[in-house]
Amino acid sequence: MRIYLLGMMGSGKSTVGKKLANKLSFQFHDLDDLIEAKLSMSIADFFEKEGEDKFRIIEQVALRETFLLENVVISTGGGAPCFFSNISEINEHGLSCYLEADIGLLISRLQGATEQRPLLKNFNTDTELRTYLQNLLSQREFFYKQAKRIVPAIDVTANKLARVLGLD
Repeated sequence: MRIYLLGMMGSGKSTVGKKLANKLSFQFHDLDDLIEAKLSMSIADFFEKEGEDKFRIIEQVALRETFLLENVVISTGGGAPCFFSNISEINEHGLSCYLEADIGLLISRLQGATEQRPLLKNFNTDTELRTYLQNLLSQREFFYKQAKRIVPAIDVTANKLARVLGLD
């Protein structure tokens, strides 16, 4: 079984994903970490040198490699489900779950972490960050809502997630 956690950066995919994997005795993989290992550089550095378009191609290849894994929880990058046929392929090969977070929750979690996030590094004020996140969420939500399950990201726990996924 493959469980894919989808959602915006800051929605808690990696945090709750690790806990869910532990609860289920599954492996946990963060798709961004798999990509960084493959590239031997950070995604931020790759974005800087090669741009987003090349990154999205590498991301799709890495995503497809996860289709060979079993008993795993995979935290996708925020944009992974939104490019090419990725959301359809995720749903074909696993159980997808969208961690739905509102803008207020995302802002509270992402403030101060913009340097580590390539898409956020150029925002200097909360207003700029809020506007950007609202626009990004409005573009991505169409894809996220194609997930097989949707769970509010606020106060989500491994137990709650397992219940929603029918795995408790």
